[in-house]
Amino acid sequence: MNPIEKILSTQKVLILDGAFGTELERKGYDINDSLWSAKFLMEKPEAIAEVHKDYLEAGSDCVTTASYQATYEGFMKRGMSEEEATALIQSSVKIAQKVRDDFWSEPKNHTNRQKPLVAASIGPYGAYLADGSEFRGDYGLSLEDLKAFHAKRLATLIETQPDLLACETIPCLIEAQALCELLKAYPDVYAWVSFSAKDGKHINSGESIKTCAAYLDAVPNVVAIGINCTAPQYIESLIDEIKTASSKPIIVYPNGGATYNALTKTWDGISKSSSYGKMAQMWYEKGAKLIGGCCQTTPMDIAQVAKWVRTV
Repeated sequence: MNPIEKILSTQKVLILDGAFGTELERKGYDINDSLWSAKFLMEKPEAIAEVHKDYLEAGSDCVTTASYQATYEGFMKRGMSEEEATALIQSSVKIAQKVRDDFWSEPKNHTNRQKPLVAASIGPYGAYLADGSEFRGDYGLSLEDLKAFHAKRLATLIETQPDLLACETIPCLIEAQALCELLKAYPDVYAWVSFSAKDGKHINSGESIKTCAAYLDAVPNVVAIGINCTAPQYIESLIDEIKTASSKPIIVYPNGGATYNALTKTWDGISKSSSYGKMAQMWYEKGAKLIGGCCQTTPMDIAQVAKWVRTV
């Protein structure tokens, strides 16, 4: 049984965590950097641990590592050696595992829940570019180019034995295909794939989410398919589209509803409503089985989700 199925066998929703980078920012840390939250792997790993702990205490069944923007290319541009980059990338999983294990060592945290998972985040090529192209998908790269970019980091993260991989904010089908091609070499490794979308039917490249879901439905180690870092108003429609093409569990963790400004590396516009838990309940009723939040969501939002999920 894969780790997602194990938790879903005992509760109706697997509760994810929420934002990482914007949560660090909310705590007063400066994330305006080409490495974004990954710079804290170098500068302040205890800040990363603090965020993981906050989400576990809020009720998360899964914490996602701070490796979204942690790449060999990015770290080596900062003057790191390949060995130092490897250590930093792997530290993202080790930090999350230690926080999770410390949390689970307290018997009081076992009430009405299973041992939380650690998902190793694999962000898109556009995250490394730090120019907002993960919200466009217009890289102009071939399948082989994308496989070459992702291969070493994927292997490095897998070595640390996370519970599963979070291939997230993927803006184009070809990048999902590249990751799935690489996963063929790791038949015992589980992953979810979530896309960033521009409306209720299309991912950010303009391709149909239905087409993407149909492709992923046939990939054995992809154990959930869905959407993240997308405006909440599109989520119900996107769930409907995915359901027509796949029977796999649907994962949704939208952002707060604002728009990312790649020049200032900030979020513009109105953020989420105060009723994140109610929205999440609607997504569950539509068919989502894994629910959390992305940019601008907080541990308070995740606590709202946990409140109704764990109501006996």
